[in-house]
Amino acid sequence: MFESFKREFLAGITVAVVALPLALAFGMQATGNSEGAIIGLYGAIITGFFAAMFGGTPRQVTGPTGPITIIVTGIVAQYGLTYAFIAAFMGGLFQIVFGILKLGNYLKFIPLPVVSGFMNGIAIIIIIGQLKYVTSGFLIVLLTIVFMLISIKWIKMIPPSLMALIIGTIAVIGLERIMPIVHFSLPFINEFSLFGEVERIGEIPKGLPQLHLPIVEMDILIQLIPPAISIAILGSIDSLLTSVVMDNLTGTKHNSNKELIGQGIGNAMAGLFGAMPGAGATVRSVVNLRSGAQTGLSAMIHSVALLSFMLVLGSLASQIPLAVLAGILIVTGFTMFDVDSLRVVRSEPRSDAIVMILTMVLTVVVDLMVAVGIGIVFSALIFMKRMSEEGVKMTNRMEGEMSIYTLDGPLYFGSTDALIDTIMKDKEKSIVIEMDRVPVIDATGALALVQIYDQLKERGQNLYLIGVQKNVKVRLRKMKIFESLGNKPRFKDIEDLKYYAVHGYRKKVEKVLNH
Repeated sequence: MFESFKREFLAGITVAVVALPLALAFGMQATGNSEGAIIGLYGAIITGFFAAMFGGTPRQVTGPTGPITIIVTGIVAQYGLTYAFIAAFMGGLFQIVFGILKLGNYLKFIPLPVVSGFMNGIAIIIIIGQLKYVTSGFLIVLLTIVFMLISIKWIKMIPPSLMALIIGTIAVIGLERIMPIVHFSLPFINEFSLFGEVERIGEIPKGLPQLHLPIVEMDILIQLIPPAISIAILGSIDSLLTSVVMDNLTGTKHNSNKELIGQGIGNAMAGLFGAMPGAGATVRSVVNLRSGAQTGLSAMIHSVALLSFMLVLGSLASQIPLAVLAGILIVTGFTMFDVDSLRVVRSEPRSDAIVMILTMVLTVVVDLMVAVGIGIVFSALIFMKRMSEEGVKMTNRMEGEMSIYTLDGPLYFGSTDALIDTIMKDKEKSIVIEMDRVPVIDATGALALVQIYDQLKERGQNLYLIGVQKNVKVRLRKMKIFESLGNKPRFKDIEDLKYYAVHGYRKKVEKVLNH
């Protein structure tokens, strides 16, 4: 028992060390000023604790992430910080509803090019968002990036972001004493500072997060529904992607719907206490796992550790330069970029590359939700086009005076035109459609059979169906397709049809009708 708790405790402390600089940096990114650092820290504390307590992925760590940060940035810019908290609360409620309705089973169907596209777009937005710190304190940002890259390559004991945060802050304190402020102009940039006035996080509150219960008018609540849904959907996607990664590493199976409920509770609580919403964070979760975590207790301990840091060492954190956090975010943005997705651009099918690039561009230029929505629609249209091109495979043979068409594959709206066109060119007296290799049929496919029957009937030809599978038969019965076909006999196989054609016995017909 003690050894188990010790393992969870050490894992929680380790992941808190990793989460601290990222929480501060993402919070700053969301608000565009030093005030956001504490909001990001609050977000890691609150969402991390409640998502671990109620979620469905035992070792997953929740906190501010890139997609969530970009959404919150937009909400803060349009509505203000107070309304961003309300949107976070509403987004959490939507996630709880998603979980109750078991929508977690369907979010996994989002195509990979769409996911890669919007993640790449988010990485670009994060990097672009730090350019103001690059122009106002280039040397500080550059040194932070160098420190972080060196740490990634050669220092394994301390998380790179924390190493860059500590060394970067110390370097700034030293440079302020010996380095003069250097300003000059560059083409397309009004003012560029090699080393300027250093803006810091500032005073961090020592108390616990305070409950926020603002009075909001109904029209404002209605306006906040779209951004709240954005938080819910993209936060859910982000979290469940991390859950899948954790499944692959542990050989376990997460509970998608329970995870959504846990994430929703965490984000709703974050909104109530004036904190950033969050999502499952892949890097933090992997660190948690590799540090020995077995349950959600380690993620809860990580939240308590962050809270302790805020209460005890908040005065030290107040001296952290924003340019140092900007350097950390720039490296984080580059590491978020899905380099493997670039291979898609150079390979077939080109349609996947188009979807990925389109989603990425729309994420940067328009909006995350618009990008994801359009990306999914384009992916669906491309999939339908591919399926219609492949379609149901159809072969034809003659047996006596019967022209037999054997179908192989699903009969759905994308493949019905080819079936109708082919059969309507056939002039044989008896047309047989062999369907024992048709696993599914949709409404369009079912109605196509009626259309074929009606047109053949007008020309004095007969249509017979053989080998209809049970689940397809159920669909045809529900749609009353057999009645529309004039209750023409349906046969188990071609031998039954031949027997009927020769003998025409009523008992035989009754047998096959009930088959």
